[in-house]
Amino acid sequence: MIAGSMEGKRLGLCSKSLFVVPNHIIEQFSSEFMQLYPSANILVTNKKDFAMNNRKKFCSKIATGEYDAIIMGHSQFEKIQLSKERQAYFLEQQINELALGISDLKNNDGEYYSIKQLEKSKKKIEEKLKRLNDSSKKDTVITFEQLGIDRLFVDEAHNFKNLYLYTKMRNVGGIAQTEAQKSSDLFMKCRYLDELTGGKAITFATGTPVSNSMVELYTMQRYLQYNTLAKNGLLQFDSWASTFGETVTALELSPSGNGYRSKTRFAKFYNLPELMALFKEVADIQTSDTLNLPVPKANFETIVVKPSEIQEEMVEKLGERAESIKKGSVDPREDNMLKITNEGRKLALDQRLLNNMLPDFENSKVNVCADNIYKIWNETKDNKSTQLVFCDLSTPKSLGADDNPYETEIIDGKIKLKDRQFTDVYTDLKRKLIERGIPENEVAFIHDANTEVRKQELFSKVRTGKVRVLMGSTSKMGAGTNCQNKIIALHHLDCPWRPADLTQRNGRGIRQGNENEEVNIYTYVTEKTFDAYLFQLVETKQKFISQIMTSKTPVRSAEDVDEKALSYAEIKALAARKSSYN
Repeated sequence: MIAGSMEGKRLGLCSKSLFVVPNHIIEQFSSEFMQLYPSANILVTNKKDFAMNNRKKFCSKIATGEYDAIIMGHSQFEKIQLSKERQAYFLEQQINELALGISDLKNNDGEYYSIKQLEKSKKKIEEKLKRLNDSSKKDTVITFEQLGIDRLFVDEAHNFKNLYLYTKMRNVGGIAQTEAQKSSDLFMKCRYLDELTGGKAITFATGTPVSNSMVELYTMQRYLQYNTLAKNGLLQFDSWASTFGETVTALELSPSGNGYRSKTRFAKFYNLPELMALFKEVADIQTSDTLNLPVPKANFETIVVKPSEIQEEMVEKLGERAESIKKGSVDPREDNMLKITNEGRKLALDQRLLNNMLPDFENSKVNVCADNIYKIWNETKDNKSTQLVFCDLSTPKSLGADDNPYETEIIDGKIKLKDRQFTDVYTDLKRKLIERGIPENEVAFIHDANTEVRKQELFSKVRTGKVRVLMGSTSKMGAGTNCQNKIIALHHLDCPWRPADLTQRNGRGIRQGNENEEVNIYTYVTEKTFDAYLFQLVETKQKFISQIMTSKTPVRSAEDVDEKALSYAEIKALAARKSSYN
């Protein structure tokens, strides 16, 4: 992206480029820019620049300065608004699109529910337009159009996938009709730049363009190929979906983990070569098999642990609660499937997350993981190899100044940690590692590095082996984490919702610059719990992604699980083994 912007300027194709990157890698991105082009004149944002008092001054600096590039974070980019006139123009376009959809449904005897949903969406946009027009407050901040930007580069573009769409379909898995403000904002700016440059101003970069469902490929095409979709009659989602996909109703494991249910979702895809030929007009897809990068070999291992009797009983109770919800005998405000699923995820990780007074089960995921981490730590002492532990649930709590969960005492001549009540999995796992013999200063949480400076210091310690076990969540330790030098093992304590999250996690170790020839990746699964359902979800989402995002020509139609998804399928089978089904 950096080379593309500077070459574009040299050739007279653009004059001022804007780079929008994740907030936590602004400094890293700017240093790499200067490494490649030491004499470039770039403007890099910091948190203070977008404080209320400084925003106007900073935007003026962008508008009046002769910069080769401006680098800012995702959240900062959203704060630079388009003019109210242009926002109103886009909202009116959306209202017209919805009016056409409603008219089409009425003329073709469409479902009453679908018509009402579209009318509800139309009313929301009309209210938004009214608020925009009625705003008496005059905003004197410089608008996006006045900045003089004629090239836009968006890093980790998959973060903008929740773009509004309108469809006549309902109750189909994978089609979310929620929107994120930042996605709508980016879409409007892309449309503006397309008009300004004839569709040549936008570059997206991401390792996971499709992270969750079929809809995201359509979303990427709307950002980058709006006019092409319109020309081919594919701008409406229903037209696009009917050309390339088909809904399939099939049995799958229920969220409670102890039965089956019928679910309709996109599972069959047709005309894949045509879809990819269209997408490749704007996409350059590079996969590991084409790049052939010098990265370590990944050895995947699934460690299946038996549930405790308490866990089995609690899963049964969750199943009973799900049945009550299905019958409609429970107020959704008191209990609902989202609540049950969340509790099921926690239960699969550790029973104490639902009740901290429950005993610490000796064969739990956390205890088995602690044994494995210590074994690898001990075997790789000479090389000071490091390990990453990923867990999105039960992140560490902030402690008071006098609260030390790692305080020791001497019992029978041995140093032991003082007993304390269970608070979270991170602290509990660290205590277990210290008890096994790993020094406290060699185990760290990514959450403790709450500034960019501290984060870089921590990564430096991991790269040199001073910190040998680093724990974190996908959001904090996924994309942008470069501490791979000595990584020998990765541990997945829980299952994230998206295949892209697993890809990002594994990518911390399977990357250039790792001195180890092999990396061991461990996934911990508790039998007869929600783990089975969660890995099934990830597997379903992975099917489409792997079939489409390939360097090879895709088959004309596809629906089976491919090779890449099999690892998820195997985990699902292991987790569901010996479960009781209804």
